[in-house]
Amino acid sequence: MAELKILQNAAAAMARCAVWPALLFAAALSGCAVPPNVPSANILLLGEVHDNPLGHQRRLADLQERILVGWRPAIVMEQFDRENQAALTQAQASCADAQCVIQAAGGKRWEWPLYEPVIALALRHKLPLLAGNVSRSEAAMVMQQGFAVLGADTVAAFRLDAPLPVDLFEGQRRAIEIGHCGKLPEGLAQGMVRAQVARDVWMAKMLQDNAQTGAVLLAGNGHVRKDLGVPRWLVLTTTPIRFQVHGFVEQGAADSTAAYDVTHTVAVHPRPDPCLAFTTPPTANQTSRPNTKE
Repeated sequence: MAELKILQNAAAAMARCAVWPALLFAAALSGCAVPPNVPSANILLLGEVHDNPLGHQRRLADLQERILVGWRPAIVMEQFDRENQAALTQAQASCADAQCVIQAAGGKRWEWPLYEPVIALALRHKLPLLAGNVSRSEAAMVMQQGFAVLGADTVAAFRLDAPLPVDLFEGQRRAIEIGHCGKLPEGLAQGMVRAQVARDVWMAKMLQDNAQTGAVLLAGNGHVRKDLGVPRWLVLTTTPIRFQVHGFVEQGAADSTAAYDVTHTVAVHPRPDPCLAFTTPPTANQTSRPNTKE
């Protein structure tokens, strides 16, 4: 019923202007308004609190509305590791439902029922699904060996052969320490910052590679924030990319509204204290935050 209502509203808006997606540019020149839910930016970055169902529902409704009025982006998902892209592409071509895709290309770290609706949306509208994450094993290699793991072309394109900007490094370090409840051994901080940057860079590359046709990133709020995350790397692209950042944050969260272009506030999801996971200090193999709020 909700999807039908969205479609009816979008159709009515388009009918008033006789505009369909392929004619948006001509409509703008003629003075006819572009339908409001077709993004003016090539790229959307949509954050999440990983385990918050309300945030997932609101984000899905937002994305679905844009798709129903004609936008056809590639969907870059943090939940899929880049080494599984071939399996993901094959699954999308052969699978009839989201669970099949998840079984073929997903890992065990995620609460997959929260992501099934958006994967089903991609299947229904034939939107490419792209793996946006660096696996734990690759992240461990980045911690130990540096960014060369991402490949020479990526290192050059994103200037990873130069020292990280001080504000970026310190901001990421603080965020990781908070995410690890202040129990991160000092010797791990630098490597874990590199691992987090590697993830952000790969997501930025996936968005850059698909900017011409449009792409949306679905990732944790920490990855999409403008001051520390993927947007810091998008501005380094040789061709200017128009993008917009949406954070889906819980009430009372410390996230600065300046970190996002648009902030959507959702109720806090009940959860155990994530700091209880740190009964012992993390090791070099623990390259991602157990804190579900990022």
